[in-house]
Amino acid sequence: MKFQPDRSDTQTISAYGPDWVAVDGEKLTASMVIGSRGERREWHCRSFADLTAEHFALLAEFDTEVVIFGSGQRNRFPPPAWLRPLMAKRIGLETMDTQAACRTYNILAGEGRNVVAALLLEPAA
Repeated sequence: MKFQPDRSDTQTISAYGPDWVAVDGEKLTASMVIGSRGERREWHCRSFADLTAEHFALLAEFDTEVVIFGSGQRNRFPPPAWLRPLMAKRIGLETMDTQAACRTYNILAGEGRNVVAALLLEPAA
């Protein structure tokens, strides 16, 4: 049984490590927002402590059905007040560690879903 296509028409996360991801083979070391419709934007934060409500307001600017938030090397949740702009536009947010977010993004994007991944890439300790 085959679960993923051999080729996808959307950008995919082809590899990842503790402080980097590769999008279509290009290694990225800064926090990034990528989307299944070709969106790619640097997300200016280097740690979970750097995140603010403005980071999540930026995510509400994307025309998407769901945001997958990769919260770094462990699962951490943003304060609910920061999610108001997403809720106002009826955009769902799922939170998980960044590596799980990479896998989840690939599955949803491969299914043709309109999905955005906001990936926090923290420097290795």
